[in-house]
Amino acid sequence: MSRLRRMPRRRSYDQYCAAARALDAVGDRWTLLIVRELLAGPRRYTDLHADLPGVSTDMLAGRLKDMEGAELVTRRRLPPPVSAAVYELTDRGRELLPVLRALAAWGAPALDAPRPTDAVRAHWFAIPLLTALEPLGARVVQVTLDEGEFHVRTGADGRAQYGDGAAVDADVRLVTDAETCRALANGESTLADAVAAGRAELVETAPAPS
Repeated sequence: MSRLRRMPRRRSYDQYCAAARALDAVGDRWTLLIVRELLAGPRRYTDLHADLPGVSTDMLAGRLKDMEGAELVTRRRLPPPVSAAVYELTDRGRELLPVLRALAAWGAPALDAPRPTDAVRAHWFAIPLLTALEPLGARVVQVTLDEGEFHVRTGADGRAQYGDGAAVDADVRLVTDAETCRALANGESTLADAVAAGRAELVETAPAPS
């Protein structure tokens, strides 16, 4: 019997279908966005709340509890002198990266100019950019936008990771803007085209792999 079948749930579609079982675990509002945040690394509750504008504290606490029950998230306490608890994804939770990549690719064409009510965080562009950055090969790419910085680790095995903030071991630095990120994400532009047009700047900080 699968973990999804065993886990306690407040609600279920009660359908013998793999998609329905998956949605039992991650179909609630905010769940996949929490996964998006935790794919960037362990986060404290306060940091999660800050980067999920619009979620109430009760809703976030409830979703995290549900995700722990579904074995998607674990909570651990950092050793002194930090003395803080962080949430992080389990292996099963990290397996949701391809799901979020597919959702981002599907949703990218719907991104026009930001609405006045839209919050923006730099690292929200990380997942949509993973495909656009693949031509760079197995590198650590630091991306700098007006909204902040994040980094992407592209792997020779086709796997990728990303994190919030700068990377001390960056191989390449990409400086661009949110509009160019949007164009890269929805296929309107390639990275090479954006660089040629002066919409993005690539700076090598370490020798490219042979």
